[in-house]
Amino acid sequence: MDLPDFGIPPHLARRMSMAEQYEYVRTKLTRRRALVTAGAVAGGLLTGCSTAGPPDTATAPASSASPSATTSGARRGSAVPPFGRHLAFGADPRTQMRISWQTPAAVKKPYVRVGAEPGDLSRKIEAEVRDLHTPGVDGARLALDQFYVHAALDGLRPGTTYYYGVGHDGFDPASAAHRPTVSAFRTAPAHPAAFTFTAFGDQGVGSAAAASDHLVLRQDPAFHLHAGDLCYADGTGHGKTSDGYDPAFWDLFLKQNEQVARTVPWMVTTGNHDMEAWYSPDGYGGQLARWSLPDSGFDAHGTPGAYSFVYGNVGVVALDANDVSYEIPANLGHSDGRQTAWLDRTLRELRASRTVDFVVVFFHHCAYSTSTHASDGGVRAAWLPLFARHQVDLVINGHNHVYERTDAVKDGAVGRAVPVGGTTDPTRDGIVYVTAGGGGRDLYGFRPGSKESYEGHEHPHESIDSLVWKKGQRSTTETVEWSRVRYRGFSLLKVEAESGARPHLKVSALAQDGQRIDHFEVRRGS
Repeated sequence: MDLPDFGIPPHLARRMSMAEQYEYVRTKLTRRRALVTAGAVAGGLLTGCSTAGPPDTATAPASSASPSATTSGARRGSAVPPFGRHLAFGADPRTQMRISWQTPAAVKKPYVRVGAEPGDLSRKIEAEVRDLHTPGVDGARLALDQFYVHAALDGLRPGTTYYYGVGHDGFDPASAAHRPTVSAFRTAPAHPAAFTFTAFGDQGVGSAAAASDHLVLRQDPAFHLHAGDLCYADGTGHGKTSDGYDPAFWDLFLKQNEQVARTVPWMVTTGNHDMEAWYSPDGYGGQLARWSLPDSGFDAHGTPGAYSFVYGNVGVVALDANDVSYEIPANLGHSDGRQTAWLDRTLRELRASRTVDFVVVFFHHCAYSTSTHASDGGVRAAWLPLFARHQVDLVINGHNHVYERTDAVKDGAVGRAVPVGGTTDPTRDGIVYVTAGGGGRDLYGFRPGSKESYEGHEHPHESIDSLVWKKGQRSTTETVEWSRVRYRGFSLLKVEAESGARPHLKVSALAQDGQRIDHFEVRRGS
């Protein structure tokens, strides 16, 4: 059926539902075009400043109209309501939180109000605006100005719930009219205790993506790991200026995820669809404008998607796999080896810590997968020797829009079978790799002839012929024995960490309806 001619560039129209096409046109007709220097980005990660006093093919939610479509109030830049709040830890989750949000127009004197009681928001912390301009190109993409605001909260008390509201001149979250916008977060405890975190990648904008957020909330996690390919404003994912791109979908993405990210720290890393080549040579100017992430190691490697933090007895390391990917080489070698050297130092430090029982690493491209993107030989060559040397306990990837989980892999082969419900010891068996790419974007399948196999639907273990990316070429010579669980459906990963005399990680995969599709345990020295 022919679609109505709304004047939408064909490369975008082909990827939109009818509802999204109507919203695109409405936004185009009402969007404010501020006069700022093309390509300007407020660069650099925010440091402490505390003071006293492109769419998924699924239909986007009806409530996710792009907030960049402004009213006369928005054009004045005074009483415009903030939106898209998202939290992230600083380098120390016990004492540091970063609060970020968006405004549909430039505002004056943005700030955060914060307090340990919902009725006391007297502490006021200044915030920084990072304006981002996307130039139009030959009528195929709209010129758009977006305004991202960030505040750094330092010196917080561990294990404490704080209430906060974001505002600016003309919009005070402490006023009666805006009090409903006040939200809360909780800092990490001073000493290790049981906690839960969740993870997925490849989310996008749409009904399935929003349902994934609801599933996250039901798990009550201390934080969420997003393994990259966040909103798909860049629908091509090659990291080039020729990619199809519409920055307005970041507005939709941040508004969609605000329901969870305003209370749950949203710890993201960089996928191939997050390399946005219009902002900086490496494509990360947009990421620097939109996110405030832990700056642990940034001076050493210069890669915003690579950082680490410790929560309880778990050390978490985020990596930017674009730096080593053979499959999509736009940023191959981006850090000149500095990220890998930093990874080696960071893993060594975490393993030497007496309070860290487990080390979890997450990044986008898969080290082991039999789905569409297969396995990335660049990831294997650069990082797997370090994971083995430092006995990483769990690796989480996205990129392939499925759930897939390996047995424990040691020296490139199965070190120990880990069936559904099994237990593994990384000091002896090797490392389990999980692909959790079912966050909301269109789903993939598996290699022809291979069956799905998951809890309640197990099949006999089978060998599979699969692909692995080599530098400059693709090989079909790999016979896979390590693929243990495969599920084609929207899902997320839930990890429950226990400390004490017998620390362990209980890892579960949940389908979008909440049904468990996989589970296993990681116990060191068992």
